[in-house]
Formats: sequence, C-alpha cells, structure tokens
Amino acid sequence: MSARGWFLFALMGVLWGIPYLMIKVAVDGVSPSGVVFVRCLLGAALLLPFALRTPGFRTAVRTHWKPMLAFAAIEIIGPWWTLTDAERELSSSMAGLLIAAVPILGVVLARLFGDTEELGARRWTGLLLGLGGVVLLAAPELSGGSAWAITEVFLTALGYATAPLIVTRRLKDVPTLHLIVPCLLLAAVVYAPAGIAGWPARTPSTTVLMSLVGLGVFCTALAFVVFLELIREVGATRAVVFTYVNPAVAVAAGVAFLAEPLTAAIVGSFGLILAGSVLATSATRPARRRRGTSTGPIGRPRAVRLPRGLSR
Repeated sequence: MSARGWFLFALMGVLWGIPYLMIKVAVDGVSPSGVVFVRCLLGAALLLPFALRTPGFRTAVRTHWKPMLAFAAIEIIGPWWTLTDAERELSSSMAGLLIAAVPILGVVLARLFGDTEELGARRWTGLLLGLGGVVLLAAPELSGGSAWAITEVFLTALGYATAPLIVTRRLKDVPTLHLIVPCLLLAAVVYAPAGIAGWPARTPSTTVLMSLVGLGVFCTALAFVVFLELIREVGATRAVVFTYVNPAVAVAAGVAFLAEPLTAAIVGSFGLILAGSVLATSATRPARRRRGTSTGPIGRPRAVRLPRGLSR
C-alpha cells in the first residue's frame, strides 16, 4: 500500500473510532433521529459549497442517482440510526467492537457478489476466529436483554460492509464530493421531520452540543472524504480494514472519558476479532483474470485512480 494509502488508513481509524464516544454522549440529550439529522446536516452544509464549485456535480447526480440512493440508504440512512439507537443501551466500547466484524462481512459479501478469489484455509480460519470473537462479546448481552440493540449494531455492520461494494462497482468514477454531498442531503431530509419534532424543549448541554458538532464536522464531512479516497486508493475490501483500529480507539475513548469497564471478555473478543479480520482479508491466491480486466493485489478489479485533491 502506498504512503498515501497508509495515511488515509490511519486517519480513518481515528475519525471513525471516536464517533462511538460522541454518539453515546449525544444520544443522552437528543433523540437518535435528532443526532442523525444534525450530523448529516452539518456534514452536507460544510461540503456543499465545495461540491457546487466542481464541474459536473448536477450531471453526476442525474446520471448516477440510483446507485447513489442505494449507497445513501445502506451506508447512512439505515446504519446511522440503528447504531445511534443501539447506543442508548450498549456502551460505546461494545458498539465499536461489534462493528469490527465489518471486514469479515465484507469478505463474505464479496464472495456472494461474484468475487472469484479463493479464500483458502487462512482466510476461512480468520472468518471463524472473527465470528468466535463476536459471539464471545455479544452472547452475554443477548442473555442480558440487549438482543435488539445487538441486532441493530449487526445491521449497521452489514450496511457498512455492503456500501463500499456499491462504490467500487457502480460509483468508482464519481468524484468524492459529487457522491457524498447528495447522500448527506438526502439523509438530512429524511430525518428532518423526526429530528425537529423530537428536539428537546431545553437546550442540550454543552457536552452534547460539542459531540453533535464533532460528529458532523470530523466524523462525517472530513471522514467521508477520507473514506471514499481510501476506497479508490486500495479497493473496497481493504478499505474497510481500518476497522481493525476503530475498536481500539472506541474502547480507549470509552474507558478514558466515560469510565466504561475494560473486562477480560472485551480484551479477549477484541483479540479474536482482530486476528480474524487480519486473516480473513489477507491476500491469497490471485483471482482468475478476466479478459480486459486488470486486477489489484488481492485479485479484485483495480479501482480507477483519480488525481489528488478534493475537487475531482
């Protein structure tokens, strides 16, 4: 992976490792719909001026509106609400660790959607290890009455694993801002009625407001630009591997700022999920080349490299 790829990878590990802490704080003062609404509105407002100044913005929306709609629904509209709602009951550490199943789900989904790369014993072992870590982490919560919250996080992880496949297959030639701004605007419109109607009568605390701003500015506007550039740099399957780092960031933030417990089960499950994700997404035998198709280092079609910079 290039130096640019490693930089984007490390940055994503932080930008999407801290949202679990911010969501946990924000949802204590604002409804899940309100949190998603403010997050999307701020992100869209920050990025829209840049998108409007780049040529082809309206053309891209008119041409690719169907896959854009699918991406918005699977990456933002559904997952952000289910994750936020789940954190009313689950700790931020728990949510962050369960989301670490995304790379494993990504491998499974890639196979279902026609990836011809052979998994091999190493990657199958990784899938089983990762699944074992998820079970170790989730089982006590299921027996403790948090079954729906756990299900919501798994639905979020499924969306996060599916959306990059849409980007690489249908939207790889769409500039970053042309893709993410319409999706954020759509999500803001969808959640505006519930978000505004459910806004608390009293002004939320400063901590809650700061968390909302952080979610919109850093974890949405900046993070999505970095995320889509990472997909274009290394491909969909490897792009979601930054979730190896997310759980560590989420757990550290939860323990440091919210006094969440660091139990043996959390440490053990993190180790299994991390090891499983590394093995499940490791390179094995290259895929069979199709005529006219160049392949990347893991046997998937190589994404088109775009010029550097925000305006693409």
